[in-house]
Amino acid sequence: MMESFQKNKKGILLMLVSSVCVCVGQLLWKLSVEYGVYVMLAGFCFYGVGALVMIVSYKFGKLSVLQPMLSLNYVLSIILAAAVLKEKITVIKCIGVLVIIAGVIMIAGGDEE
Repeated sequence: MMESFQKNKKGILLMLVSSVCVCVGQLLWKLSVEYGVYVMLAGFCFYGVGALVMIVSYKFGKLSVLQPMLSLNYVLSIILAAAVLKEKITVIKCIGVLVIIAGVIMIAGGDEE
């Protein structure tokens, strides 16, 4: 039981790293419109690393737990958009973020053998 939890924990952590890489890659694609091709290429690198980490993470857990972790991309995208691009975060977006986070916690924490 404890070994399964540790394995899932590692898979979840790797999936979170994947989400960060993918979101940074997508942000760099957006910024490449203004800053050019090298920023776009950096975005492809981050996105590619995120995809590779995602593939590795599947080795450490159940698809039904790990795949929903990718919905945290939406949360991170909103945070990056506000911090880097100075986009406005509305109350509706905040509610959506809270719903996503609650869902991810329920899925990750509710997995029993």
